[in-house]
Amino acid sequence: MPIKIPERLPAAQLLEKENVFVMTESRAQKQDIRPLKIAILNLMPKKSVTETQFIRLLANTPLQIELTLLYTETHRPKNTPMEYLTSFYKVFDDIKSEKYDGLIITGAPVETLEFEQVNYWDELCCIIDWAKKNVYSTMFVCWGAQAGLYHNYGIGKVPVQKKISGIFRHAVLQPDHPLVRGFDERFYAPHSRYTEISLDDVVACEDLIPLAISDEAGLYLISSKNGREVYITGHAEYDLETLSDEYVRDKRNNKPIDIPKNYFPENNPVLPPLNMWRAHANLLFSNWLNYFVYQNTPFNISEIK
Repeated sequence: MPIKIPERLPAAQLLEKENVFVMTESRAQKQDIRPLKIAILNLMPKKSVTETQFIRLLANTPLQIELTLLYTETHRPKNTPMEYLTSFYKVFDDIKSEKYDGLIITGAPVETLEFEQVNYWDELCCIIDWAKKNVYSTMFVCWGAQAGLYHNYGIGKVPVQKKISGIFRHAVLQPDHPLVRGFDERFYAPHSRYTEISLDDVVACEDLIPLAISDEAGLYLISSKNGREVYITGHAEYDLETLSDEYVRDKRNNKPIDIPKNYFPENNPVLPPLNMWRAHANLLFSNWLNYFVYQNTPFNISEIK
């Protein structure tokens, strides 16, 4: 089924070339169906790249989705023109009186800062609190997951000695949980971060369930017991070249960065990487949309509370 996106969004042309079924707002108005309302709070610098990655995964289900793109009003990104944001995005004040079936809060390149030092922290906390009563299920990704765990449960991030970058093998901890239904016992997923979340801290919180972990990259998937919150510490949405682009960028900026692990064949950056996480990424998002949103959200969206 299609995903409904804003008119003229540049991602549409790229996704249509990949045979991803997207639908404009004008065409969707002719459909007699109640689509799932999903919002993406895009905290990444290159908005168009990140939105395309998430749309690709959201569109790969039988469910019709109406998408709203959000950015933080208290931070003006340097890598996305304001004209683009005003054309395709909204701010919290535009949508705070509405209800949504799902919300995705992306990562952000601010994890070396204390949470309170991030210039849009207060706005983000306001959105997280609003979501508890106005969104049925919220997915927090990478730094977004760290921010959500810190704000909701007081669980802090833990610095690591070297950046965790690469494709890592994970073990499923709760194979009967709906979020990991259909997963292989071992699966791969990308990570790109300088901090991690302690398994002990999550286990100590009676409202959270750890679902998947990597020996090298640490805790990966966490769910609240009621399914209203999902935390992903990695980047299932990453494109094939994303880690390569980050590696080249960091080398160019003279950052002390290692070659992403388990990514380039023979550990050689000249060789094109292989995608070992695409199937897992699609299944993860399909499970979230199906079991955590579609099957549980009220048909009358105004009843979400």
